Amino acid sequence: MNVRKTNNYKGNILVVDDTPQNLRLLVSILQKQGYEVRPVPNGKLALSGARGFLPDLILLDIMMPEMDGYEVCSQLKADARTKNIPIIFISAIDELVDKVKAFEVGGVDYITKPFQVEEVLARVETHLALQRLQKSLQNKNDELTKANQYLQKSNQDLVDTLQQLQSTQEELIQSKKMAALGHLLAGIAHEINNPVSFIYGNIHIARGYFKDLLRLVELYEQIYPHPTLEIQQLADEMDLDFLVKDWQKLMNSMQVGAERICEIVHSLQSFSRRDEAGIRAMDIHAEIDNTLLLLQHRLRAEGTRLEIQVIKDYGQLPLVTCYASQLNQVFMNLLSNAIDALDNKTSPRIITISTSLSQPSKITSDKETEPISNSQFVVIRVADNGLGMDEAVKNQIFDPFFTTKGVGNGTGLGLSISYQIVVEKHLGQISCISTPGQGTEFIVEIPVHLVANLVKQ
Repeated sequence: MNVRKTNNYKGNILVVDDTPQNLRLLVSILQKQGYEVRPVPNGKLALSGARGFLPDLILLDIMMPEMDGYEVCSQLKADARTKNIPIIFISAIDELVDKVKAFEVGGVDYITKPFQVEEVLARVETHLALQRLQKSLQNKNDELTKANQYLQKSNQDLVDTLQQLQSTQEELIQSKKMAALGHLLAGIAHEINNPVSFIYGNIHIARGYFKDLLRLVELYEQIYPHPTLEIQQLADEMDLDFLVKDWQKLMNSMQVGAERICEIVHSLQSFSRRDEAGIRAMDIHAEIDNTLLLLQHRLRAEGTRLEIQVIKDYGQLPLVTCYASQLNQVFMNLLSNAIDALDNKTSPRIITISTSLSQPSKITSDKETEPISNSQFVVIRVADNGLGMDEAVKNQIFDPFFTTKGVGNGTGLGLSISYQIVVEKHLGQISCISTPGQGTEFIVEIPVHLVANLVKQ
């Protein structure tokens, strides 16, 4: 049991000596000075007493039956509860080797019998003062440790807040970017769609008019097989036979061109999806093809720029329940990055897109502890045969505002936003495999059926 400490408390001392006269003398000396003293006559009682009430200091005799002072000290220092209690040896042995051993087993001081009262009191007071200072220092260290832990937590809170602010900024930028892009694409699609519809709709009528005129010319040739000189000269100048053949080719080209423009308009409308911001069923292959159509101007050969060959290896995929407009942005980011990676690549310049189904995965969201179970995952791979990346660059590619592109050529948000869309919005995974000189491959995994109530907005 612990002794109650008052304002006049000077210390609790355990005195261990097998000689009753020495024991009584030491107890009397220490009690007169205001110390609380507990006497014990042997080593075993010393161990149980020290562990029971934890004294502030121990005066320990060496030469005792059954268990000497060295063994008592060794056991006390081996116990976490008593190892910090200062132990002063008091012994009639005055050999240097014994004093050295006393310090080796953990003693803090050594008093030789017969002792002087003043010496005992001075050394007791000194070591109790040192003990109090050590405890005070330990308390200060504990307070500093707690303060440091608090500062570390505060610093982490600031880091988390900064990351949250950066994430919010990215989302705002993405939201504004997609909204502006949606309005722009919708406006372009509307402006193109009206004249193209007019052209496309009148091609059939123009074909009919030309056929009627051609029948009229043929009828004139039958009724008037010998035209006048002026008509013959005009026919030769026009090369009527060539005109008839080329007209058919011209109309076919116009129809193909009009159909192509209609496809582009459809792709613009499909990509923007301004009115379909929520979860819906999506044909992954159709959306990738729409994105490729929008990027066609960067894929074809132009001037000194070489063509980029796109190899598609599509597997059998079901419709995927997802945020379609956001996933389209991921496709755009990955394909645009793949094209950028081939800027300094000589022929062949190749982008490979493959899709497949994987078995149920253990993917979980940082915002949810519940996994997506009993669901297959769609795997989309976008690979280029560009220059690749080293490990240092690869470890940063999903960090906000990190870019390897020149000033003005990239914001460093594309892959970061793609990561958020795939991992946080779709509870999926996005990863990268890249080796310098061997190209880069991005791998996107998303569940076939995204459960809306598992996704926290």
